[in-house]
Amino acid sequence: MTIKLPSSDAPLKIGTRGSPLALAQAHETRDRLMAAHDLGAEAFEIVVIHTTGDNRQMIDADRPLKEIGNKGLFTKEIEEAMLRGDIDIAVHSTKDMPTVQPEGLVLDVFLPREDVRDAFISLKYKSISELPEGAVVGTSSLRRRAQLSQIRPDLKLVEFRGNVQTRLKKLEDGVADCSFLAMAGLTRLGMTDRATAAIEPGEMLPAVAQGAIGIEHRKDDLLAADMLAAIHHPETAARVTCERAFLAKLDGSCETPIAALSVIEGEEIHLRGEILRPDGSERLTAEGRASVADAVALGTKLGEEILAKAPSDFFSWR
Repeated sequence: MTIKLPSSDAPLKIGTRGSPLALAQAHETRDRLMAAHDLGAEAFEIVVIHTTGDNRQMIDADRPLKEIGNKGLFTKEIEEAMLRGDIDIAVHSTKDMPTVQPEGLVLDVFLPREDVRDAFISLKYKSISELPEGAVVGTSSLRRRAQLSQIRPDLKLVEFRGNVQTRLKKLEDGVADCSFLAMAGLTRLGMTDRATAAIEPGEMLPAVAQGAIGIEHRKDDLLAADMLAAIHHPETAARVTCERAFLAKLDGSCETPIAALSVIEGEEIHLRGEILRPDGSERLTAEGRASVADAVALGTKLGEEILAKAPSDFFSWR
């Protein structure tokens, strides 16, 4: 069966959030599709969709995400638009995605993964170790807060929400002494010069799927599936699905500090994962390797290992 490619009269509609980083990711997706299918920009339309998580008042007030909802905060409206047929595909930061998609939608296409590390950003200090006792750290990430509480329990942690530019502006205004962003986001925005230092995974294990762009589409959309197959990156897919299987076994919400990172070495995949109490008082870890073909099984297995270690009250804060 011949599938008709999109054109200026019937463009492929790409849904995205409206932040500069989200738009950069949508444009990267469009550019890869243009190159793969020899199409012009007019064959695509980028559609900006405002999500609950982008509410300006909540961002300015630094409301914690857990007070507003869960990971669906950044996806619900976009997925509803796709199910209605308003858009054809959606471009996401995979680390923001729930582990289960709504009926009729699939998240099975990933672009080559960027730098997985966290970036330490400060106008005063060069590293976490240089921070003085009582220094104010701005971050809304439960994972980063828990990891920092374990590394440096003497620091003062405050909520710090917003896109990359908003958080950098808050630092300049003196709201905090330092903050953290994903190196991948700074790279995609051409802003790596704003990173004071990149934090190696051995010091702070990154979020599940950090640095990976995921593309969601309707399960029955043959055109989208066919076009996206040309830009899909299997190695990234194996790593991301391994980490997301680990996350799914534990807790796929924004209410639990979970970190994981997989690396492919030859025909094997190696995974490290951890889960922490929000106050950093306890951390449980697991590590293992398997064939790349068994990436999902490895993630599930390590998640089960951690659950077996967890005290009965480990999740009691939820």
